Amino acid sequence: MEIYIHIPFCVRKCKYCAFFSVADRADLFQAYVDALCKEITLRAEPTTVETIYIGGGTPTVLNVNHIARIIDAVHKNFSVAPTVEITVEANPGTVDRNYLVALRSSGVNRLSLGVQSFDDRLLRSIGRIHTARQAIDIVNDAKNIFDNVSVDLIYGLPHQSLDDLRRSIDLTKKLDVEHVSCYGLEIEEGTEFFRLQAEGRLELPSEELDADMYDFVTTELPRLGWRRYEISNFAKRGFESRHNLGYWSDAKYIGLGAGASSYDRSERRMNVENVVEYIDGINGGRDVSILEETITRKVAIEEFFFLGLRKADGINRNHFQKKFDTSIENIFGNVIDKLSSDGLIAVDENHIRLTERGMKFGNIVFAEFLMM
Repeated sequence: MEIYIHIPFCVRKCKYCAFFSVADRADLFQAYVDALCKEITLRAEPTTVETIYIGGGTPTVLNVNHIARIIDAVHKNFSVAPTVEITVEANPGTVDRNYLVALRSSGVNRLSLGVQSFDDRLLRSIGRIHTARQAIDIVNDAKNIFDNVSVDLIYGLPHQSLDDLRRSIDLTKKLDVEHVSCYGLEIEEGTEFFRLQAEGRLELPSEELDADMYDFVTTELPRLGWRRYEISNFAKRGFESRHNLGYWSDAKYIGLGAGASSYDRSERRMNVENVVEYIDGINGGRDVSILEETITRKVAIEEFFFLGLRKADGINRNHFQKKFDTSIENIFGNVIDKLSSDGLIAVDENHIRLTERGMKFGNIVFAEFLMM
């Protein structure tokens, strides 16, 4: 089983970010951590925890002692595997070397740094609080403290050129991190970029340039030594994110904190997306979760494909047969024939996976596996 812990606080909301978070609310930190530790106690169960992921928001706006207390609460209330992967997301502008040393001492063994770009002009334009120099310095510090460091990058940013992206990837190579997540910018409702686009004031790269950036990322990162193991994720061998692989492989997970989702294969629930309501609810002994979705057989089959096909290794036929007591061809035979002939999926005796072309047009492939 996996545990996700949401820290919904930021110094400042980035212009592209649609994740649930609030800015400039340090007055709520202590009460939130108190409530979070109480929820951890309330949700305790003997199932073995294989991964813990502390995300946000920006978890590292909290005092490092808060992070240590949260991790300690998980250890006290769950059976945590000796080989547990514990990841914390960090903004380079919120940590220094001493913070990272303390974070490592608390049990964190994987650090995910939200760099996004190594270009100061682009960082300012998207609302990041750190500079390229800060990012370089903190990655170098992290490499000396953690054995497993991941960097997030974004392409398709307003006014970003292919050369801008190339320089960021070149720097990432020099920093020699173990893992790179590289995402294409998506304009999502509720963000500052969504508003600017609606007003006609957001100048994005052309479709052709965006496609060139995608091709560059997916060719260059593997050439430089990071294996592509998921549509947007690349890692040195053995440093794939075990937590995210769990999501894509139908693992059960418990979500803790305001806005966090939980999944037990029968239903998906989400905690309220309101920090004060979450704190008051936990302290008042009320259920702070809301039923998002009941997992019917139809939903389970669709998600098996949507999530499993994100992985470079694709879907295991035997796993599908055991889970649903039927073969993939019995349900999607015609779809598989069509996608295979179009060069979007590759099929062999044991697996079905996206081709390189299929990864580029993943949404088209996923739509084919919607059951009417």
